[in-house]
Amino acid sequence: MRFLQKDKVYKTIIVISDAHLGAGVMVDGKRNCLEDFHHDKELVEFLEYYQSGEYQNREVELVINGDFLDFLSVPYIKYFDDEIWGEAASRERLKLIVKAHREVFDTLARFVSVKKRKIVYILGNHDAELIMDGNQKSFFELFSEDARKQVTIISNDGGQYIPYPGVYIIHGHEYELAHYFHSKKSVVLSENGAKYFLPPWGSYYITRVLNKFREEKSYLNSVKPIRKFLINGLIYDTLFTLRFVVASIYYFIMVRFIFFFKQHKSMGKIIDYVKRELELYRDYEELTEEFFEQKKDVRALLVGHTHEPVFRPRGDGSIFINTGTWTKMFNLDFGKRAEGIRLTYAQIDIKPQDKGKDVAGNEDYLDISLNIWKGHNNLPYAEF
Repeated sequence: MRFLQKDKVYKTIIVISDAHLGAGVMVDGKRNCLEDFHHDKELVEFLEYYQSGEYQNREVELVINGDFLDFLSVPYIKYFDDEIWGEAASRERLKLIVKAHREVFDTLARFVSVKKRKIVYILGNHDAELIMDGNQKSFFELFSEDARKQVTIISNDGGQYIPYPGVYIIHGHEYELAHYFHSKKSVVLSENGAKYFLPPWGSYYITRVLNKFREEKSYLNSVKPIRKFLINGLIYDTLFTLRFVVASIYYFIMVRFIFFFKQHKSMGKIIDYVKRELELYRDYEELTEEFFEQKKDVRALLVGHTHEPVFRPRGDGSIFINTGTWTKMFNLDFGKRAEGIRLTYAQIDIKPQDKGKDVAGNEDYLDISLNIWKGHNNLPYAEF
């Protein structure tokens, strides 16, 4: 559906999410089963493509919509227990991620070395530790001093970014209590003045339960939907699945249920809280309707987090997009495509209206698509 005259497009916004860059395939000479990102070459080519050709003299904005860095999937570093949530430990994990994917970060630095380029980084639940000033300082040091003013990190509560009137970009973890964190209240100081991140219980669960089981089955967090994964697991890998389920339930009881019981003696309230806390990967059909009802000016809502690419035009002309992930996924739902890897991203081309304004009074025309990156060829991407 691309009918735009290329010379009239004055700005392009590209949106990616959930790349989950970790510490690399090998760490200290050992296989790292927690690394989910294996497409450095493709990501470098992707970024270079939007710096060349028809985009060379065009304003291009890259929006990284959360979970680009995966602090939660960096294996053991030499810090004890909750010390791993300290700013110093976070910087060590950031160094490991950058070292493992050096070419990607070098390409990002080249991307914003041009004045018409901009990077906006919206924090997700896997890279939430970037809310600490020291980590942000280390991240900005990856870019030249002149280019840093063209890089923005959004860590405000809700993580909402509006790059153009009517276009809303949100990571999506904010709608799940297990992954929600407050941008200010989640950072505390110790007695000696050191900064620490107070993670949501979902982050604790990932590091203390899920990652342990991923050492046995590295694909554990890549299978959707969760219910069908558990059903299939009980049939085909009974012992492992039972161990995983029991460990998850025990963790939740120790961390959340007992807390609720101390706060509220009413079993009805406890059950209500438990349901809300366990509402993982919320139905985005419901979320979409709520969001569009609350904000009447929406032309497009773009989210990530669930790793499921979705392009859904609505009757009023607006669009809902989930940009998916750049990691391998397995879908057990017969109604969904089961391809393992689809490097999906959203593209918004902005051009002036040929004749005045549209029915909503907008002076610009937006061509919005969900693309799959295919690499260097005559047409390096295809519409989703």
